[in-house]
Amino acid sequence: MTSPPPVRPTADAGLLAPGWTGSPAAEATGDTAYLRALLDAEAALTRAQAAAGLAPAGAATAVTAAADPARFDVRSLAERARGGGNPVIPLVADLTKAVGAEYGPYVHRGATSQDILDTATMLVAARTLGLVLDDLARTARALARLAAEHRDSAMPGRTLTQHAVPTTFGLKAAGWRALVLDARDRLTAVRDGLPAQLGGAAGTLAAFTAYGAGDATGLVAAYARELGLRAPELPWHTLRTPVADLAGALAFTAGALGKLAVDVLTLARTEIAEVAEGSGGGSSAMPHKANPVRSTLIAAASARAPQLAATLYGSLAAGDERPAGAWHAEWEPLRDLLRLVGGAARDAAELTEGLRVYADVMRQHLDLTHGLIVSERLSAELASVLGRTRAKELLTQLAARTYAEGRPLRELLAEEPELKDVDLDDLTDPARYTGSAGALTDRALERP
Repeated sequence: MTSPPPVRPTADAGLLAPGWTGSPAAEATGDTAYLRALLDAEAALTRAQAAAGLAPAGAATAVTAAADPARFDVRSLAERARGGGNPVIPLVADLTKAVGAEYGPYVHRGATSQDILDTATMLVAARTLGLVLDDLARTARALARLAAEHRDSAMPGRTLTQHAVPTTFGLKAAGWRALVLDARDRLTAVRDGLPAQLGGAAGTLAAFTAYGAGDATGLVAAYARELGLRAPELPWHTLRTPVADLAGALAFTAGALGKLAVDVLTLARTEIAEVAEGSGGGSSAMPHKANPVRSTLIAAASARAPQLAATLYGSLAAGDERPAGAWHAEWEPLRDLLRLVGGAARDAAELTEGLRVYADVMRQHLDLTHGLIVSERLSAELASVLGRTRAKELLTQLAARTYAEGRPLRELLAEEPELKDVDLDDLTDPARYTGSAGALTDRALERP
């Protein structure tokens, strides 16, 4: 048997990750983007020290100029990272060489690898979250339009998979939008609070003092300003609140979008067909199918996100002043979370902007229970006419006959002499029993 030709290793193109491949978040979290952030962190550190008089101005210029991702081999850095357990160590060596003998000693001076990698991670997160928030804004706008357009489009409300009482598609869309806005607010708060990391070997800033800093804490603030990040109160090498908060907001966002997706998946079933994706995906075997692919990929992201966040929460138990393993365990799941949520946000925007809503089908489905979907209303309204006990007894009897005889509840009620003066047309019309759905939709749409 002939062996297959050797496969030349390539960068991760996302072959098995259609949920995030090609999304803005994919590029913002790729190896090149991380390299860019690592170099930005190193250059900012030298500039901050130069501004504080701890390094020559020429060092800041030289390091910033040398910190060009195109000058570095990502694959070589990745392979050499095994030696020290992280990519910063080989990067510092390469950057120092690129800067040259005169200013090379000012590269990474006083910092530890975790300072640079944590800071780069915050930069990557901030840049990615901006893209995610753009897509969430698109989704919220599309849902606002759908909610307003279908404010009074009656449909079956489903509880525990069964028809319950009528609701409106407008209220459903308004609910989806509320979750999207909740996610937006959480991600915005997290993004605006992402901190730089600078503490030195054990979080004491001692090396910067040794190099002449009169106020090393001021250097931290200057470093954060260079990067557009928040200045932390303390070095957070083993105080992983920023990562945990980021994980929580990302997992919430995945779940919020997942709620939208699973509802669309249900309503788009062939036998329901109340909605459809604007451009469904094809099948390799069945030409007639138009699969709800966007919803499927969002649902997949929402299924994975909680477990990734759990790993990041588990890393809160980071020992000593620098952890062995807990910190290292964060890198891949955090990037996966950013990618998953970025892809889900992209798909949610496309899904909601193209969603087709079939209000006429929704109205038809209100009659599937032969009128029993308004039994709650009838119980309340007829109690004042017949008394509570008699109303319950009558409705129980007629409900059984509705299914046994295949006749509408309205027709059976009309045969009861006790109800000859009751306006049954109003009482049995499901579209007239949507409660405050319209007002609730209006109120939800007032939220900016």
